[in-house]
Amino acid sequence: MHDFSRRGLLRATAAAGAGAVVLPGITAAEAPGASAATGTAESVKCKPAKLTGRIVRPDDPGYADASLGWDELFVHYPLVIVYAQETQDVVNALTWARQHDVALRVRSGGHSLEGWSNVDNGIVIDVSELKWAHIDTASRIATVGAGLSQLEAVTALAEKDLAVTTGTEGTVGLSGATLGGGFGFLTRYLGMACDSLIGAEVVVASGAECAKVIKADGKNNADLLWALRGAGNGNFGIVTSLTYKVAPLKSVAYLQATWDGLGDLQGVFDTWQRTAPVADNRLGTQLEIHRGEILLFGVLAEGSEAEAEELLAPILSVGNPQVSVQVGNWGDVYAGFQIPTADEPANWKFFSQFTTEPFPEKAISLIASFMQDAPSDDSNFFTQAFGGAVRRSPRGGTAFPHRDALFYSEPGAGWGTRGQAGSGDEITPQAQAWIAEFSQALRPYVNGAYVNVPNIGMQDWETAYWGSNFDRLRKIKAKYDPRNVFQYEQSIPPASC
Repeated sequence: MHDFSRRGLLRATAAAGAGAVVLPGITAAEAPGASAATGTAESVKCKPAKLTGRIVRPDDPGYADASLGWDELFVHYPLVIVYAQETQDVVNALTWARQHDVALRVRSGGHSLEGWSNVDNGIVIDVSELKWAHIDTASRIATVGAGLSQLEAVTALAEKDLAVTTGTEGTVGLSGATLGGGFGFLTRYLGMACDSLIGAEVVVASGAECAKVIKADGKNNADLLWALRGAGNGNFGIVTSLTYKVAPLKSVAYLQATWDGLGDLQGVFDTWQRTAPVADNRLGTQLEIHRGEILLFGVLAEGSEAEAEELLAPILSVGNPQVSVQVGNWGDVYAGFQIPTADEPANWKFFSQFTTEPFPEKAISLIASFMQDAPSDDSNFFTQAFGGAVRRSPRGGTAFPHRDALFYSEPGAGWGTRGQAGSGDEITPQAQAWIAEFSQALRPYVNGAYVNVPNIGMQDWETAYWGSNFDRLRKIKAKYDPRNVFQYEQSIPPASC
């Protein structure tokens, strides 16, 4: 699941006072099927399962669209796709998959960046239609269906002047982003998205061929909640609802600055990396470096235009950037900088990395050199400032280990025209070679990787994603999925394996 703005430019197109976004399918009541756990004894065989929900098979008219993920570089042909309408549909689908011994994958927003939420000749259990939200403004507790996108979640909460950390791309699934960690403009203010996760409903494998529903929270299966906070994407079970402790947020100041060309990169980047991670915790910033321009984005929670410009003055004093600032409701601002999926490139490749020491001049020069030779205008180098609330773990802790990072970054290549099979094939080898060489050149200055931005060729991915938490995650895997039902190319194996 991809969290950030690097697939395209976050243009400041939201007008102050813009109307609320309509959220079809979201109601103020809990969804049907979000019921208490239904256990199945290990020794009891399940009745033959029948698939329920919205079923899409290869001979159905909507199969081509249903089987295509956001990154069209990866194409798979599943045996069947189940769009769950309630929790019981997920239970039935998981049981059916086990009884028929077919490979299974779990999908929410479809943004898996290595195509791992899809599978050939298997079943895809898709939770994207579990769209509902119950928001208690008095307790500031929000329980939502796992199908909400980030835009839908931001909008629903913002209507009540509340917020939780999300990434900046609205079409990304909220559950996928949260379960991998989740960061964006509000990270330094509110912490990681997973830090606000206080409960989940999860469908897990049970016995030799069954499935059951369990709760994970501070009192029930607390070890699983810990694992879901940063390692929950398709490793332990299928999350059908998430419960968050949300925070008040009435307005934000959103600043965008643009420098033409890369001539000011050394000064802009160095000033940013030395100020942004230690600035006022209300300020979240991102840099995007393209081959023809440098972009700075900042969101100041509960801040004014003057405050935003003052906090970012050291960076804005470099060169002569074009600057715009907008103050408004977070939901309106967030909706305003979204880019329609149809306008994004079809194919993408990223490398993720964290940095704990400022980049030296040589590293910044490497970025400039590679970006000047980028394979497309959509290719970029993206960064996200850390520090602030990221350094504080929530009660119960999380599996996300990269809390001491100054910033997160990734080179990304985007190419091809969406919806056209084979589009960009002539650029694919060049783009993949470029990003591999780029990431290799930066290795002396970075460490670790982000599980929501995985790489199939990564060595030691276990510790790159989860550091010293990996052994504990394997033990939790052995407890909740000892038969390794939930597995994919870089899934967590149970401790017994």
